[in-house]
Amino acid sequence: MKLNVRTQQGVGAWNEDAVVCEESLGLFGVLDGATSLAPYRGPGGETGGYLAAQEAAAACIREGHAGTGLPEIMTQANARLRAAMGEAGISPDIPEALWSACAVLVRVGSKWIEYAQLGDCMLAVYYADGTIRIATHDQLAHVDDRTKAAWQEGVAAGLTSSAELWAHARSQIVAGRALANRTGGYGVLNGDDACADFVEYGRISVSNVVSLLLFSDGLYMPKPPGESDRDSAVQIASLVREMGLPRYMAWLTELEETDPDCTRYPRVKKSDDKTAIWIELEPSR
Repeated sequence: MKLNVRTQQGVGAWNEDAVVCEESLGLFGVLDGATSLAPYRGPGGETGGYLAAQEAAAACIREGHAGTGLPEIMTQANARLRAAMGEAGISPDIPEALWSACAVLVRVGSKWIEYAQLGDCMLAVYYADGTIRIATHDQLAHVDDRTKAAWQEGVAAGLTSSAELWAHARSQIVAGRALANRTGGYGVLNGDDACADFVEYGRISVSNVVSLLLFSDGLYMPKPPGESDRDSAVQIASLVREMGLPRYMAWLTELEETDPDCTRYPRVKKSDDKTAIWIELEPSR
C-alpha cells in the first residue's frame, strides 16, 4: 500500500480539515469541519470547525483501535463532539451555534473495503480497467445549490465584494444549517443523536481495485452560475488520476485566485481547505 496524504489551508484562520491515517489498521478518513455561524473561539483561538474535525478524528482513531465498526465509529465520534460542545457551553438547541464536520472513512481489508460517510466528503474507487466508481453521495449538493443561487442573486443585484455577498446569502446559509440531520437535509457530525440515521455505509470487494481517493469538498472546482456540484466527484477523480494530487490542488488554487470575490463562480469563500488521501493498493488485489 502506498499513501499520498495532502492538506492545504484555505482562506480561513484555521485549517478545519483533519485526517485519519492508521495504516496498521487499514483505517483512513477525511473530515471537514464547519465553523458555527455564532461566534466562538477555543482557548487557543480555535474555531468550532477546527475543534469539530479534530475531536471527531481523534474519536475515530480511538474507536478504530478498539475494532469498532465504521458506522459505530461515526456515532461515537458524534457523541464525543456533543460532549466537547457541552464542555464549551454550546447550546445543542441552536443549529447555527453547533460545531460540525462531514466525514468519510474507509477500512481496507484483505477481501473488502468498508466505508462510511456523512455530508460531502467523498470516496472514489479506481479499477484496473480504468473504471472510476464514486461510492458516496454528496448529501449537501442540493443545499449548496440554494446557497449559490442566493449568492448569484447578490451578484446580479450589483454586489461586488465577497463580504457583501456573504451578508446577502447569510439567511440561506443559516437555513441550510437548520437542515443538518433532518429529513430533506443532510447528515453531519454535530452532536445530534439523529446523525445515526444519516450515516451511509457499505463494503466493496477489493477485486480489481487499484486505488482509492478520499477527499473533502475543498477539492470541488468552482462552477459557473447555475451549475451544480452534484456530478463533480467523478470529474475530480478523473483529473486527480490524470494530473496527480499535488498538481491538481495547485491548479485548483490558481483557478480560485482568478476570482477572489467569488463573483464569476458563486461560492461562499475564495478557497476552502483542501484535504485528500490517495491510496494505491497492492497489484495482487
